[in-house]
Amino acid sequence: MTRPAALSRSASYLHGSAIALDMSEARQEALVLRDVLVGVGTRVLATLLDNSPAWIVADEAAALANVVHVPLPLFFSEAQIAHALRAAGVDTLLVPSFAAPRWPLFEGPHCSIAGGSFSLLQTGATPVGSPAGTVKITFTSGSTAAPKGVCLSTAALDAVRDGLVEALRPLHIERHLCALPLAVLLENVAGLMAPMAAGASCIVLPSAQLGLGGSSSFDPERFHATVLEHAPNSLILLPQMLRAWAGYLARTGRRAPDTLRIVAVGGAAVGARLLESARALGIAAYEGYGLSEGASVQTLNLPGADRPGSAGRPLPHARVRIAADGEIEIGGSLFSGYLGTGDAPRGDWWPTGDLGSIDAEGFLHVTGRKKNLLITAFGRNVAPEWVEAALRAENAVGEAVVFGEAEPWLSAVLWRSSAEVDDPGLQAAVDAANAALPDYARVRRWTRARAPFDAVSGFATSNGRPQRVAIWNAHRDCLTQLPDGGP
Repeated sequence: MTRPAALSRSASYLHGSAIALDMSEARQEALVLRDVLVGVGTRVLATLLDNSPAWIVADEAAALANVVHVPLPLFFSEAQIAHALRAAGVDTLLVPSFAAPRWPLFEGPHCSIAGGSFSLLQTGATPVGSPAGTVKITFTSGSTAAPKGVCLSTAALDAVRDGLVEALRPLHIERHLCALPLAVLLENVAGLMAPMAAGASCIVLPSAQLGLGGSSSFDPERFHATVLEHAPNSLILLPQMLRAWAGYLARTGRRAPDTLRIVAVGGAAVGARLLESARALGIAAYEGYGLSEGASVQTLNLPGADRPGSAGRPLPHARVRIAADGEIEIGGSLFSGYLGTGDAPRGDWWPTGDLGSIDAEGFLHVTGRKKNLLITAFGRNVAPEWVEAALRAENAVGEAVVFGEAEPWLSAVLWRSSAEVDDPGLQAAVDAANAALPDYARVRRWTRARAPFDAVSGFATSNGRPQRVAIWNAHRDCLTQLPDGGP
């Protein structure tokens, strides 16, 4: 393994909630922790940490010690954490000292990192084989307790980092606020590695200061206050965060700070209407596309190269093409393989499982998941994500999931955008979305969701992707008994 460049290039500061480190200070901290990791014989280090300068120091120390790093999000369930530790053969788990009693079977030395107290817990795990050159293993959020471990090399991570640095250079980003957990690959690469390599400061605050709670709770008022306080030039958001922030600004007559030069949005389809409404409120929102198997972001809209409703053009490191059946394939920064399976790239291209097209100007349009494609009783192919995006574009609709396999019409489960929205309001939203859709893609039946679309209800994964089977099973009785037009 070779060390990925992180603290090796010039950057200004790492700003935490209680400490700020310049690069020489952060590197010295990393060298000390490297020696501790080597001393306890660490081969695979898992971190279960909130955002802070200590997270970055630990990531650097793992690289310096030639140790595989497995960042684990705090929003993972106990079962998902246990699976990841076992699947990756993690022999050392780094946690805040106050959290050490949660792991009574493990024990190990305490250490100080960036002003905080942490414990290096030894698990006694046996080594697990991973593809050659693996330096980081990121676990997809998954739909079960067994998410996939995606193995990444220095070459893949650095390719994405360098592509982002080149693409964003004209924006002169000086301060990036990490709004997503650093354990999420998108923030790790695009929100940490790339800004640091470009010489920017990174603001790394605990999730609670950003209004985040668990995997699906978000307080836009708290978030807005933090953005105003720290005046960043760039952010990365999930679509539901952008929707909530824009809604808060619209309701309160506020605007985003004019320091923002780009707010990259990814993880799911955004939609042109949400982007337009966000921009009208001062949020410089631009949609992108990527996946863990490509070491994060692949395409991105940018100021001066922007087509709302698309996922943008390929970044300098990325190659994108469309297969004969409409599946998006990527190349240029591919992962090395999955943990515990024989699945790995066997050539220069990887099939993403997403459907899409590339227009004449080179912008990628993602239409849905290949496995989700519906074939109606009239033989029409419909990507449900297309219809769902049209529904979510209406202000009354917070979330939508569409069904219709082998049915003569489509049906939908809707979660309203606020408590003030009533059934007539939802029906008006469905009518407005239908007016812009062809007849075979219109929703004829709908019902209100019985719970929010989040990981707690089981209706979504931890990063917001709908759990279609769970949603269908919970609402089948409603959808099959409703007359056309909803409740």
